[in-house]
Amino acid sequence: MTPRPGWRLVAALYPFGAGAAAVNLFFASLIASWVGWPVLSPYQAVGGGLLLGLPATWAFARHLAKLMHRADARARNEADDIRPDGGSVPVQ
Repeated sequence: MTPRPGWRLVAALYPFGAGAAAVNLFFASLIASWVGWPVLSPYQAVGGGLLLGLPATWAFARHLAKLMHRADARARNEADDIRPDGGSVPVQ
């Protein structure tokens, strides 16, 4: 089961996700203009980035939460492998 990210993590990453989505949306509209589609204004791209940034940020925060969960589990396992005299148990 993948751990769910906390809202603080999502809120901290959202400005970056929304900004990246807005830039990508604007450049995608520039490329789409080669086939006759209209170019988005920067304001339209920012509006689209605000909408598309939330699911992208949620997916990235979920990935980070999974990595943090994996690192915590590994740290707990390594803590269990420490001998009372301070040395570590050899890994087999």
